[in-house]
Amino acid sequence: MASPPALIIGAGPGISGAFAQALRAAGHPVALAARDIDRLRPFADSLGAQAFQVDAASPASIAQLFESVEREIGAPEIVLYNPSARIRGDLLSLDIAAASAAIQVTAVGALATAQQAARRMLPQGRGSIFFTGATAGIKGFARSSVFAMGKFALRGLAQSLARELGPAGIHVVHFVIDGSVVNDGSSDGDFTPQAIASSYIAALHQPRGAWSWEIELRSHVEPF
Repeated sequence: MASPPALIIGAGPGISGAFAQALRAAGHPVALAARDIDRLRPFADSLGAQAFQVDAASPASIAQLFESVEREIGAPEIVLYNPSARIRGDLLSLDIAAASAAIQVTAVGALATAQQAARRMLPQGRGSIFFTGATAGIKGFARSSVFAMGKFALRGLAQSLARELGPAGIHVVHFVIDGSVVNDGSSDGDFTPQAIASSYIAALHQPRGAWSWEIELRSHVEPF
């Protein structure tokens, strides 16, 4: 049986890129999507993946993306939503319009992605929808309220969808990235994109009789 197609939104070097590389190594056709396709295309080419442009803040752009990916490599059965927007600042200095735009990317874009993915997965009775979360989705930090709002919403979305879509055969997982990711780690204990991607792949292969809806990831030396 051929490896099913995968779509990663918010793709680039880092966690999403390491996951894409692992999927390609396993034989999956992979579509990578980001706002800046000129920057994305060389990276996608290096992995043997296809590059697509998307505005994660626009549900219409996300819908168009799914249609394009379906035409090119088939309806994705593995979808990772990776984008988020971070705005720092004390409460009184926050720009409400900018905060709304940030939450649109982090949370509403994830909702639109899940909707498009589920429309294609439900008739087949299978599929995986993954979300990259953060410590901020569990614990709000000072001067980071907007990021926490977006990530808390993302976590709530994932929990609700896991309960709604799981019985239909769709595996929804929210990954809490709890720690600073080290892109150039030198030991097997470093919190690298490759180590994180390995856990994503492991979740992808969980048997239906023992699914996780949320997985917290951190280095073995990270305090929590």
